[in-house]
Amino acid sequence: MPNSEDPRRAREPTPHAELNAVLDHLLREARALLGDNFVGAYLQGSFAVGDHTDGSDCDFIIVTRRDITLDELPALQAMHAAIHDLPHLRWRNQLEGSYAPAAILRCWSTAPRDPPGEPRDERWGDPGTSGSPPRAYPFWYLDHGAKRLVRSEHDNSQVVRWVLRERGVVLGGPDPRELIDPVSPAALRAEVRATMERCLALDLTPIEMQAWLNFWVGLYCRMAHTLVTGEVWSKKAGKAWAMANLDPSWAAFIERTQRVGKGSDAGYDPVPSEDAWEARRFARYVIDWAERRALEHSKGDAASDPNGGGD
Repeated sequence: MPNSEDPRRAREPTPHAELNAVLDHLLREARALLGDNFVGAYLQGSFAVGDHTDGSDCDFIIVTRRDITLDELPALQAMHAAIHDLPHLRWRNQLEGSYAPAAILRCWSTAPRDPPGEPRDERWGDPGTSGSPPRAYPFWYLDHGAKRLVRSEHDNSQVVRWVLRERGVVLGGPDPRELIDPVSPAALRAEVRATMERCLALDLTPIEMQAWLNFWVGLYCRMAHTLVTGEVWSKKAGKAWAMANLDPSWAAFIERTQRVGKGSDAGYDPVPSEDAWEARRFARYVIDWAERRALEHSKGDAASDPNGGGD
């Protein structure tokens, strides 16, 4: 791993020796397979913004000069499948990330929408975003615990770009600020407002496990925090902010639903039906709250990004 005084190039990219061994293996294998197509490898997500736990996903981005072709794909598929056979390394099942072409990663856009030779019609459902229709360019994506890469727009977002550029941990390659244009607060707020509505449309009432209740409530706390700050913070920071700033009547619900962490055995416990319904009501409240607060930012957003988010 790189060694430098820059904390984003620390000798050990995470506090977990076993995870560092998995990442070292991933970096060596990806470099060998990609050759001149390799640009850089980075951590984003909780290992970049902080407050990660033993149950956190390890979110990575590998940047390539051009997209991976279908002829090149089998070797990468075999490499990721083999990672699951690494001995005594539990983190091998917690990798999640994408291979992103540098030109597409630099700035979010809806064009080009489809990879060359891989057209998608409107019936295509994104396997990484609960079946969403095609909107932007899909990277080759590895879901948490998966052994195979799939086409998904999961990491083609303003949030990922902001985290990677401003907080990303360098495993190998140039500073991510050289690869990604600045993401304005206006762009983040526009994307988060749209994500709030899109997630609510999935219907949160079928939530069955405590871990999923934790995820959804924490997600809306975090998105509300981003709408106010114009930055991306950790789930823990988002929860603390929500407890202090949203209507106090929600404090007990937020606290109760956030007690069960990802990876905990209690995460499999059933969710009372009233909590599932309350999660949906909380999401609706946060969206309405966010819309009211959005007016407070409109003048500043217009000054910093006249296009309001890059669409």
